[in-house]
Amino acid sequence: MSDTSSLHSQFAALAHDAKAWPFAEARNVIKRLETSGDDGTRPVVFETGYGPSGLPHIGTFGEVVRTSMVRLAFEVLTGRATRLICFSDDMDGFRKVPDNVPNREMLAAYIDQPLTKVPDPFEEHPSFGEHNNARLCAFLDSFGFDYEFMSATVEYKSGRMDDALLDILRHYDAVRDIILPTLGEERRKTYSPFLPICPDTGRVLQAKVVATNPDAGTISYEDPEHGKIVEVPVTGGACKLQWKCDWAMRWYALGVDYEMSGKDLIDSVNLSSKIVRVLGKVPPTSFSYELFLDQNGEKISKSKGNGLSIEEWLRYGSPESLALFMYGQPKRAKRLYFDSIPKAVDEYFAHLRKLPEAESKELLENPAWHIQKGDTTSQEMPVGFSLLLNLAAVCQAETPEVIWGYVSDYAPGVTSTSHPVLNDMVQYAVNYYQDLVRPTLQYRKATEDEKAVIATLRDSIAAAPLEASGEELQSLVYAAGKAADYENLRDWFACLYETMLGQTQGPRMGGFFRLYGRDKSLALMDDVLADKLAS
Repeated sequence: MSDTSSLHSQFAALAHDAKAWPFAEARNVIKRLETSGDDGTRPVVFETGYGPSGLPHIGTFGEVVRTSMVRLAFEVLTGRATRLICFSDDMDGFRKVPDNVPNREMLAAYIDQPLTKVPDPFEEHPSFGEHNNARLCAFLDSFGFDYEFMSATVEYKSGRMDDALLDILRHYDAVRDIILPTLGEERRKTYSPFLPICPDTGRVLQAKVVATNPDAGTISYEDPEHGKIVEVPVTGGACKLQWKCDWAMRWYALGVDYEMSGKDLIDSVNLSSKIVRVLGKVPPTSFSYELFLDQNGEKISKSKGNGLSIEEWLRYGSPESLALFMYGQPKRAKRLYFDSIPKAVDEYFAHLRKLPEAESKELLENPAWHIQKGDTTSQEMPVGFSLLLNLAAVCQAETPEVIWGYVSDYAPGVTSTSHPVLNDMVQYAVNYYQDLVRPTLQYRKATEDEKAVIATLRDSIAAAPLEASGEELQSLVYAAGKAADYENLRDWFACLYETMLGQTQGPRMGGFFRLYGRDKSLALMDDVLADKLAS
């Protein structure tokens, strides 16, 4: 994360009363530190976890960007040094072959192997775990996050977790007693916090532990295949902890002060917190966010691949728009699908425009301030993204140059070089049109009554001054609808969208006509009147 000392000196006093949720979370971290005996000399540790059993998805990114926002708020409030650890549980056993990867039959032979022992189905990395880790890190790097990546495989095998593992072993019965009440009768009979790694097959075993030896640092388990008793050390990567206990051990070993997780893990957070207390430390401050839903209202799953991927969002929208989607109301379930993108892009720039002239207190409540890490620099967007999308559809844009021809006429002097951010938006609009809009366009014929109103609108726009603004043309759109006695003007706007744009929703038509150009707009209305657009 960038140096926040100047932000601390500028905003620390105001931040104590800031209502934005990252500041509320940061104040919770401060309270924990005040009650846990923290001496204020060490970096405060923020952590996010990643389970690389499937390809990285937007929920993973959301956890990192939200945690980074809380981290920034904490630094502004306190001026203290911080760390952000992104921890991958890549030593976990491979439980299920994902639906959205190649070479699925090959992967089926590696069930129960640690993820870093499962071959990469994409044949790009030494293992499936490392492939997914690389995918995650590549995106986090491209967004500019400041984080430390940690691999469970590396941390276990390096011995860094050994002291914590031995402490778990010394409190074996107490840890087990925390978990057992949450399990079914059969599972309770064989449950152990430790999962031995089979020396022969390399599989992560759900084996019955029959003895523990804290002095020797070992456990003894029943070999499920050969029926013999095997003694193994719990250190050096010879065993892995069950994940709820593993989570607690990670907090304990790394000194984690803050971690957020999905609402579905609330019970796990409570159990892991109890284990940390048994080990003699204070668990981190936690935050439970609501899960994302797909367009059908179903939970997004890494293995199903039913949500948007990171790559898909970035094909149609900016990283900042994705961060804005994550910022808003994290405790409310939101549908995450393609239609979310245009709204997020336009809303981000709306927030961004307010930054330069906002009062200091207002800045801390502006999502763009958090997304830009305190940078109040704005970026001019002469044309909104939704307007670009509709322009791309009407002019059937196959290349950005098609759209730029209209934009240059609309805003003289604005070019792809002078406005690189707008240039990115134009490319996003072309991609969105080609992939998502063009296949669904469906124009309908205007009724005879609708044609009469459209003809009136056409004449009004033809008579308007050539330099008429988008707002002035919008007034003509309103006037035509009102004169036609529409009970609800939404029906009039829907008529324009469906007959001229082939969509059920659209932009402010006055702004669209201004961007599209008067002659082109008149020709478009002529085509509607002549039934040339509808099939």
